[in-house]
Amino acid sequence: MSTPLTWFWSHGFRFLGVLDFSALYALMIAISFVRFGFSLDWDADNYPLSHYVIGFSIASAIHVTVNYFTGLYEREPRLGRRPWLPRAILATAIGVSVQGLAFVVLGRYLMPRLNLAAFLALASFVLVFNRGVSRRLATRRQGPPRVVLAGDETATELAERHLAVSDRDAVVAARVAAPHRLADTVVAHGATDVLLLDVTAFGSVYPEPLNSLEAAGVGFLQRVSARETLLGLKSVREISGMPFVPLRSHTVPTHKVKLKRIFDLVVTALFAPLWLPLVLGVAIYVRIAARGPVLFRQLRVGRDGRVFDCFKFRTMVVDAEEDGRPQLATLDDRRIVPALRWMRSMRVDELPQLWNVIRGEMSLVGPRPERPELVEDIKKRVPGYVRRNELPPGLTGLAQVQGRYDTDAEFKLGYDIQYLVNWSIVFDVQILLRTIWVVLSRRV
Repeated sequence: MSTPLTWFWSHGFRFLGVLDFSALYALMIAISFVRFGFSLDWDADNYPLSHYVIGFSIASAIHVTVNYFTGLYEREPRLGRRPWLPRAILATAIGVSVQGLAFVVLGRYLMPRLNLAAFLALASFVLVFNRGVSRRLATRRQGPPRVVLAGDETATELAERHLAVSDRDAVVAARVAAPHRLADTVVAHGATDVLLLDVTAFGSVYPEPLNSLEAAGVGFLQRVSARETLLGLKSVREISGMPFVPLRSHTVPTHKVKLKRIFDLVVTALFAPLWLPLVLGVAIYVRIAARGPVLFRQLRVGRDGRVFDCFKFRTMVVDAEEDGRPQLATLDDRRIVPALRWMRSMRVDELPQLWNVIRGEMSLVGPRPERPELVEDIKKRVPGYVRRNELPPGLTGLAQVQGRYDTDAEFKLGYDIQYLVNWSIVFDVQILLRTIWVVLSRRV
């Protein structure tokens, strides 16, 4: 069974989702039995019983979908306990709101109206209970966590004492002082988790061996001191009384990447009546004002380092790079066609990139897409620059609205990482609204 289960897992399937669906469906039935008795006469809203049988299924599917997009099915380290209740309450509230929207669309409730209030109060506790059951079953099937402690002798001894007192299920498989021996130690002892006890150790394990061991299912947690905690870390978790943050090769979870893609497509489709005529009008203007080609394409680096053709309206003379070497444009670049200069200051030349957004090569909001040659140069002088490629590049972004065209790449990286860590739909909306002001003010 291990091979099929691995395939299902790698493609986003979670058996916990099946458990949630079944438990939420059972909760809806239980609430109805408590309210109406066991007569199966649930005509509170003048609907037949068959309506609720189907409605409960639709409602359960809605809640499981919302659970996915709120991160309730993301893989978690086996050590420490995550406070699931706040996120479960949020997911339940959103799911109930979607049920209300379903009433507006379908004209009928998926469950009796008063039942919905009871469901709102109880469903989040069912979700938390399911995660406790799932954790116990995983521990029973896989055995206790086998931990490698990475740090100096004093730190590892202290951590082992804490684990022995507060997390007795965990087994300390080995200690390692030198980070370069970490991968071999993990493999040799069959470890499932690594606790990095040195607060400066991250640079020694990223990108390797973190990427390789994470792909093999090994969890990484970094201990943080009071100084790091004061920076406002959101994902600090307690392990035997010690504060840790999970380390992952990707900052943005899969469910957020998919939700961002849905947001891009919905917004692009909703505003198509506005941008389609605008693109057509600008294309005609470029053709008349500059003659020659209207569009030009250029290789840019996208998500995970993949290269794609980025489309823009041409604003420079034809063959602006005659020698074939990339040349950074300047504010007073002589290659810019005078009649098209305003298009660059108002970012109008980037409108054709909406086609890249539709194709999934770009996003509405994200890091600025850069040319491969420039990326290779920046990577050499700015450590961690590749982390910005975890999301597709954007038409606009935090670095674009907060910084300037000539802001140093290292400072822009700070904006990009901040965007990755704090991504949400609300954050994207804020950046899009701020972009309108940046465009109208022609701030570059």
